[in-house]
Amino acid sequence: MSMTTAGVLFVLSLVVALVAVHRPFGDYLYRVVAGTRSSRVERGIYRLVGVDPAAEQSWGVYARGVLAFSAVSVLFLYGLQRLQDRLPLSLGFDPVVPHGAWNTAVSFVTNTNWQWYSGESTMGHLVQMTGLAVQNFVSAAVGIAVAVALVRGFARSRTGELGNFWVDLTRITLRILLPVAVLGALVLMLGGVVQNLSGGTEVSTLTGGSQTITGGPVAGQEVIKELGTNGGGFYNANSAHPFENPTAWTNWIEIFLILVIPFSLPRVFGRLVGQRRQGHAIAAVMAILALASVTLTNVFELAGHGTVPQAVGAALEGKEVRFDVSNSATFAAATTLTSTGAVNSFHDSYTALGGMMTLGNMMLGEVAPGGVGSGLYGLLVLAVITVFVAGLMVGRTPEYLGKKIGAREMQFASLYFLVTPALVLTGTAAAFATGNAATALNVGPHKLSEVLYAFTSASNNNGSAFAGITVNTPWWNTALGLCMLLGRFLPIIFVLALAGSLARQQPTPASEGTLPTHRPLFIGMVVGVTVVLVALTFLPALALGPLAEGL
Repeated sequence: MSMTTAGVLFVLSLVVALVAVHRPFGDYLYRVVAGTRSSRVERGIYRLVGVDPAAEQSWGVYARGVLAFSAVSVLFLYGLQRLQDRLPLSLGFDPVVPHGAWNTAVSFVTNTNWQWYSGESTMGHLVQMTGLAVQNFVSAAVGIAVAVALVRGFARSRTGELGNFWVDLTRITLRILLPVAVLGALVLMLGGVVQNLSGGTEVSTLTGGSQTITGGPVAGQEVIKELGTNGGGFYNANSAHPFENPTAWTNWIEIFLILVIPFSLPRVFGRLVGQRRQGHAIAAVMAILALASVTLTNVFELAGHGTVPQAVGAALEGKEVRFDVSNSATFAAATTLTSTGAVNSFHDSYTALGGMMTLGNMMLGEVAPGGVGSGLYGLLVLAVITVFVAGLMVGRTPEYLGKKIGAREMQFASLYFLVTPALVLTGTAAAFATGNAATALNVGPHKLSEVLYAFTSASNNNGSAFAGITVNTPWWNTALGLCMLLGRFLPIIFVLALAGSLARQQPTPASEGTLPTHRPLFIGMVVGVTVVLVALTFLPALALGPLAEGL
């Protein structure tokens, strides 16, 4: 079965909206990161933390700023959870257990937002607002800041300076994420998303019993959860919960929020390097991969391969009827193509090939369009690898945007690419070797898929799960926390080191032998390199898991 007419219109409307905002919103993002003036509030923040906004930083100092800020954030969020029972608005909840508090602190600081717990029965309102929601803002800002620093490395020459991390972090948070989040929260509240400080409301069920429905500051957290490609839900059901995502049109808004910044950042890239067509090329690569994924995920879910789906005529298990199969599949593709991890359906109940698509999206490195910032810098690293491969083919020193890609640059690019597969495959093997894979509820190929999905999600800082697996144990919380930590900050270090190496170079004038990196040939090459690298790395694991199950 092909995509339904309603599903096609849903996807096309998203495409039209993203194309419409790409230029104006991208230009606004550019003005924020390229500007030099500071507002009164920003100057007050700089004085408070002792930062000179005019002082620029080398890649090493920039990286130390990222790591120091993130380390303090982990400690603060860990302490907030452990002291929860002594804080206001705790709703009577106990302190979070140590291994769970560690996992959650790392999860939200790394923009992963993996959740081993049910938010409505574990976290009080103060922890949700001042801990989790705050990290939704600043972890997203860190990703965008690192991407901008890499682009400056391409744009600048004969300098070791990449900007100022603290200035970038402040401006991105206050001028981009906060205003859009406020506006978006108002829109979602109009759509029925809850926003209050209620400790719970007693309601009567259809069977005559009673149930306590927890309220809370949901709308404010819901917007930044999607806008910052975070994904951590206020409720355990995440964006399938009617208090987080009540209707089909709020579902559209949430998918749009997930994609709007990542698809607008190539415009910033093009403007910062002074060649807007380069930005168009990167956006085209993102769009080709994204449309292919959305289409295939819809096709596999609408076809409903499997005995039960074919018997009932649709793969509706684990999906909300108010969103139907197509809108659920589109959400699943968007959330795994980015580092969001939010869900409006149960990925573990997807068909084998549909579930493989969500896995494959993350294994691509989440570059289509990827997380806020991380998608852009990941795709630029892949572009560097592509020009290096092309240079080998013609026997010429590869160049990208006037910068030579030599041994040093390729070392950083290669290390960047190898981090995530090493974490995913090592973690999956360790789970089976130590017997911890026994917490997966299924057997056979799907058992492998569940464990593989957990480590793929954590190492790629996604946060979604197949969820047919119990991960609330000291081993799982510790292991996945380490994968999140290493999967976030090792690539960031390599990206910033690459940026520093590029910034110190003297530009090389284009010649007849220079590979044009704005034309369809190069766009196709980047798409091909991205897919081939993933296929060579993960195909054996996919063959034993979702492919074996699907075939």
